Order: sequence, then C-alpha cells, then structure tokens
Amino acid sequence: MSVAFTKEDSAATASETLLPDRPISPHPNLVTEAGLKALQQQLRQAQDAYEAAQGIEDVDERRRQGALPLRDGRYFAARVRTAQVVPDPTSAENVAFGSTVTFRRDDGRVQTYRIVGEDEADPKAGMISFVSPVATILMGKAVGDVVTVSGQEIEIVAIK
Repeated sequence: MSVAFTKEDSAATASETLLPDRPISPHPNLVTEAGLKALQQQLRQAQDAYEAAQGIEDVDERRRQGALPLRDGRYFAARVRTAQVVPDPTSAENVAFGSTVTFRRDDGRVQTYRIVGEDEADPKAGMISFVSPVATILMGKAVGDVVTVSGQEIEIVAIK
C-alpha cells in the first residue's frame, strides 16, 4: 500500500470524525422540568453511543462511529449545565413560559401550543419555543387579546 493512499484514507476519516459543534442558541436556556429530563436522557444516550463505539476494534471505524455521539455529548452536556428550570405557571391569567395557549386565527383555524424551551420545541406535538415569533408576541397577553403575527390576527381563546 502506498503512503499516499494511506494519507487519503486518513484525511477522509479525519473529515468524517471532526464534526463541527452543534450551534448553541444565544438565548437563555429556559426549560420545563420535563425538558431538563429529556436533555439529561439525550446526554446519556450520546454517552452510551460513544462508549459503544469505543469497543470497535478498527480505529478508523471507531472514530467514525464515535464522532456523532461525541459531538452530541458536548452539546447536551452544555445544555444540561446551562439549563434554567422554569416552574409551571401558577396562574392562567396571562401567557407565560410553560403555558398552554389556544388561539383562533383570522382564517378560523384554532390552534393550541405549549410554550417551552428551544430544545423541547416540536410544533407537530403542540410545543413551540419561547423565542418563536408567535410565543414572543403571546407572552404576557390574556384571554380575549388580539395580536398580529406575520400579518395575521390571532385571538387568545384559552390559557392553561
């Protein structure tokens, strides 16, 4: 085997194993209690996957298999370390972090979302980030308030 071929393999392996860090939001890392537990679980999964990869005999394959869990482990460790747990709201008078808000759009659609941390957000599951445009505008509002989001009016019909 030529030295050049070995270097190409090493370069390819290096590019596959030196993954850039996942971007971390500049916003405060607010989370619900469930959100913190989910971050801790994701950190454990990344650590377990990395440990499993370390058992692979071939060094290049070990590096390839360990690259993603190593990167994810760094991300989730930082997110767990900086997490600020926000207790569930004690009042349903105004929209707050952790509130579940139901609103009616001016086209008649009724939607319900819980306002949660960035890592918890999953609009398909009814959870939006507190820094999303809709959540930002809804924060502090009450039932009956009408606000404009992206040129469309929405009316808050319930807060839980």
